[in-house]
Amino acid sequence: MLRPQDTSTRERKALDGLWDFRLDAAGEGRSAGWARGPLEGATAMPVPASYNDIPADAAARDHVGDAWYQTTVRVPRGWAGRRVVLRFDAATHRAVVWVGDTEVMTHEGGYTPFEADVTALVTPGDEIRVTAVVNNELSFQTIPPGVVEDTPQGRRQRYFHDFFNYAGLHRSVWLYATAPEHVTDVRVVTDVRPQGGAPTGVVRYDVEHEGGAAVRVTLRDAAGDVVATADGAHGELVVPGAHLWGPGHGYLYEADVELLDAEGATLDSYLQTVGIRTVEVRGTQFLINGEPFYFTGFGKHEDAPVRGKGHDDAHLVHDFALLDWVGANSFRTSHYPYADEVYDYADRQGIVVIDEVAAVGQNMGLGGGIFGGQNYVTFSPETINDTSREVHAQAIRELIGRDKNHASVVLWSIANEPESDTDAARAYFEPLFALTRELDPSRPVGFVNVMLAPHGRCQVSELGDVLMLNRYYGWYVNTGDLAAAEVAWRTELEGWASEGKPIVVTEYGADTIAGLHSVTPTPWTEEYQVEYLEMNHRVFDSIDAVVGEHVWNFADFATSSGVFRVDGNKKGAFTRDRRPKAAAHALRRRWTRDR
Repeated sequence: MLRPQDTSTRERKALDGLWDFRLDAAGEGRSAGWARGPLEGATAMPVPASYNDIPADAAARDHVGDAWYQTTVRVPRGWAGRRVVLRFDAATHRAVVWVGDTEVMTHEGGYTPFEADVTALVTPGDEIRVTAVVNNELSFQTIPPGVVEDTPQGRRQRYFHDFFNYAGLHRSVWLYATAPEHVTDVRVVTDVRPQGGAPTGVVRYDVEHEGGAAVRVTLRDAAGDVVATADGAHGELVVPGAHLWGPGHGYLYEADVELLDAEGATLDSYLQTVGIRTVEVRGTQFLINGEPFYFTGFGKHEDAPVRGKGHDDAHLVHDFALLDWVGANSFRTSHYPYADEVYDYADRQGIVVIDEVAAVGQNMGLGGGIFGGQNYVTFSPETINDTSREVHAQAIRELIGRDKNHASVVLWSIANEPESDTDAARAYFEPLFALTRELDPSRPVGFVNVMLAPHGRCQVSELGDVLMLNRYYGWYVNTGDLAAAEVAWRTELEGWASEGKPIVVTEYGADTIAGLHSVTPTPWTEEYQVEYLEMNHRVFDSIDAVVGEHVWNFADFATSSGVFRVDGNKKGAFTRDRRPKAAAHALRRRWTRDR
């Protein structure tokens, strides 16, 4: 699915701003036809934003069920004769959308876009009413999973992931226009051929389109100069002396994909950025452009005060500035796909991304015990089952379909901390690994292993190209005893190293209250967080198979209420409002020492 953009033939109109909004805890709005007219009893709600923290109201924060959004927009008069599309960049976790009184689309999954051709329902120059009902309920057949319980106090959502279940229209909403004959998808895969002293870049492309027009692709460098052209819907662009995209070097070409009529006039034009680079796993090495790469950085969250998971460009640019300051070269999109703008910026900044689908909480031994308080079986006909796997597969299709052309994305993660030590887990995940490789053979694939499935017990890790491990020796185990933690951690990691695959430690961290200090390293103090990280780094540095370290987390973030968390998860190297803890300075010393 192509993103809306302004080109010589395309035009877009953002619908961001204040929408009418109404919660529907009773679930009566659909049958009562709330979409068929102005939304009565509505209040204002900004889009994009999570709705939970904006009203000063516990009912909004803890709402379970439907939430209604509505706005009116005037379709540009100049769009007469054009194809008009309505697009939502995300609606968490599912949505139904109407234009006027007509239902135009539904979507399952809270972090990927969906759209509908609404040409027949709009008149350029006139206003239209757009209504969306967004539902945040989770079940065992959703990604991520959860359980809605009926209690004497009302319906309550129990979920098995350790971050707050923010909901709403988290990303932009668009109207955009194209020609009736238009490009529908573009895929680029790059390669590098060594040739003398300068590399030759190769860009293989596939273009899908409506209509019988001819296809021409023109590749320009960062200065706007044409470096290669090709005709046809499938082809290859060769770039002698190519500037390669690489970590810290976000060099991008731009492919102008055109549909041409018989006289050579442009019917449609779509601009696709291209970073020429290669990604490969060879033995225990992770290679970018044939050179060993070591991941330094964080697991992150889309999370900020007030707006929750709502995308914000100011936060985006500031967070990347902090990544640069601390010396990070990468991050993981834990635990869901992020906003499109994040990947665009990572491409431009040369930041490496592990891209993760929203499959978190598929482990009742972990989430059910710690966060859920229920003794569920993870994989069964009644819990996570074949229907769940198809939802999971569709989430993978949409993730790869959206992000396949980003040079920054070097590795697909298809789940975080699922149960992986059982036959049922192996049967569930094996076809998902096969699907991911079928959809994109150009990148390695993996999943994130949790401590409940240590080396020797995990049945899923052998399916991946890279071993990704979340471990908390010195925090959840060996709490406060870093000497014992170091021995235990090195012993397990040496076992994983014997598998002959590269290892990225995708989570390690300790909750820390900013400003809490101690003469001796005591858990929850800044001193302990620093010594905890230093212990982990000694272990990593002693094992050649370790090719990356991602601290959990970049910044403190919101979680569900409970005694297990104090005002959220405090493992951030930065506070939730992005002030550095002592750990951030310690990481900066380690990660910038070779600059």
